[in-house]
Formats: sequence, structure tokens, C-alpha cells
Amino acid sequence: MTIKVGVNGYGTIGRRVADAVRKQKDMELVGVTGAHPHYKYAIANDKGIPLYALDMKSLEAFNAAGYGVKGTLNDLLQRVDVVVDGAPDDSGPVNKAAYQQAGVKVIFQGGEEHGLTGTSFVAQCNFEAASGKDMVRVVSCNTTGLCRTINAVDKALGVSKARAVLARRATDPDDVKKGPIDAVVLDPTTLPSHHGPDVQTVLPRINIVTMAFKVPTTHMHLHSLILSLKKPAAKHDVVKALEAAPRMTLVDGKSGYKSTANIMDWAREKGRDRNDVYEATVWKDSVTVVDDEAYMFLGVHQEAIVVPENIDAIRALAGGVSREESMRMTDESLGISHR
Repeated sequence: MTIKVGVNGYGTIGRRVADAVRKQKDMELVGVTGAHPHYKYAIANDKGIPLYALDMKSLEAFNAAGYGVKGTLNDLLQRVDVVVDGAPDDSGPVNKAAYQQAGVKVIFQGGEEHGLTGTSFVAQCNFEAASGKDMVRVVSCNTTGLCRTINAVDKALGVSKARAVLARRATDPDDVKKGPIDAVVLDPTTLPSHHGPDVQTVLPRINIVTMAFKVPTTHMHLHSLILSLKKPAAKHDVVKALEAAPRMTLVDGKSGYKSTANIMDWAREKGRDRNDVYEATVWKDSVTVVDDEAYMFLGVHQEAIVVPENIDAIRALAGGVSREESMRMTDESLGISHR
């Protein structure tokens, strides 16, 4: 069965998900939507990606600019099985009504509230929870990285408590409105941050407290993670658990990985689309166990880490494929290796 997919919104995540869908043997990208003429939609046209306007006003603007447009969002919804919502944060409730009226399954992103769908998703943690449902929310980049890492250690050694301090990138590389900033910005000033409760929408058993701040960079987020372990363990036990988990990669400062920029350069040299790092990245030499606590640094590429989750979420909603099979197909298509 070929799953017909539409992407509503063609920004940082939407563009990547659209390209990833085109790489799947069991999916067809029916089209993406745009609100107004922009170079990114011209590139989509050049790639042969069908373009749909958000509404009639947008359609007129695209036609006047000479873009090839197939119709409006309403037309797209009549032709798909699943729509990936990549629209701006907080537009979910309005879009949800349109999707439900059209009778299509939908995947929202982490900028929306958990209550919008009632199910939040990280493939290796709770794929089955989304199986066959009408809608699901793929959690944010930071929550995805935390869930993958904590889940891997919890399954092997047990985690009684997690604490994380997140140094967040200020904005994405192509955003000139928000940055760069000449400051470290508390995000938020009140504690704890929202990331802990968001992890619990996927891993409700995990006791977690988080805090975050923004730093003047666009490369990646960097987490300082502390896990209280239920079982006695040494460094090699934690490393073994992380190495055994899918969509994790371990790097070492001795090999030249001294910063998030080095991780991005690794992806560039690997020939990854857009230099994307789909894996949660742990510095192996940072992993330390003191008494019953494991410490580590975790890197999260905010533009890319949720892309494989969206692809697996499409299959989960469509049904008929196991978690292991879906993740295998996704990882092979994106060049994600698993030692």
C-alpha cells in the first residue's frame, strides 16, 4: 500500500519532511502548501514537488508570480491519507478542524500542546501508542533527544530521576529576525522549563526536571544531562546502553569533536542533505558515573532530529507496519547507520 502524504507548511521542518517522504518506497508526496511566493517554493517547483496554495488569496498570488500551483489546501486534503502539519506554532487547533472535516489523519509538531492530540510520539519509545490513530504529535527537537537518550539508559539500567540543563540555539541559520543575539537569555526565567513535562508525555514513568537558556549560536542545542541510576553501573555500562540504541551516535573529543560545529561538519562531510544530523549525539568521553549518577553532554540538531520521527509517525497512523520495520526503512532511506 502506498501512503499518500501532504505537507502543510514548507518551513524548516516541512521542507525536510517533504524530501524524506519522497525517499520512502511506501509513500507518495502528493504536495506541499505555501502562503505566498518565496524562493523556497520556486525550489520546490524545480524539484518537481507539487505546490498547493494555502487559500484562494494565496493561489492568486502564486499564479500572478508564475508558479505552478495545483490548487489550495482544501484540494490537497482531498487527495491524501495523512497530512504532516508544519504550520506555525499555535495554529494547530484551527488546522485540526479542517483536517477532521476532510477526514484525513494528521501529524502535528512539538510547537503544539500535547492535549491537541492526546498522543505524543518518539518512535523508539512509543510507536505502538500511535498505531492506527487519527492524529499524533511528534514532540520537539529537545524532547526527542532527551527521550531517546533517557529511554536507552532506563531500559538498560533504570533511571530514577533525570535532570537536564539545556543551552538552546538562539534561532535557525536562515532566520535574520531573531538573531544573532549578544546575550545569554533565560528561557524561561521561572523554573523548571517545559521540557521535563513534555518528556513525560512520552515517558510518563520518568521523574525529570529541566531548565534552559538561549545562547548566541544557530548550530545545535547542547544538553548537560544527569541521570540517577537504579542499578549499580560504570561508565562502560552507560556507553554500552547508548551505543545499543537506535538513532543515537557517540563521538569523542579525542577525535576532534570539540563543539557542536564539529558535529555539523561531520554531517556535511558525510554528504547528508542540508548537513542534517538526525541522531541524538552524545560525547562518549563526557559520560561519567559518580556514585549512582551518570553525567553526559548531549547534542541535538534542532532542524533535523524530528524528521525520522515524522516518517515513522506517518506509518504508525497508517498502520500495518511494526516499529522495527518502519524505523529500518526510515533509517536506510536517510542514511542513518546503527552500530
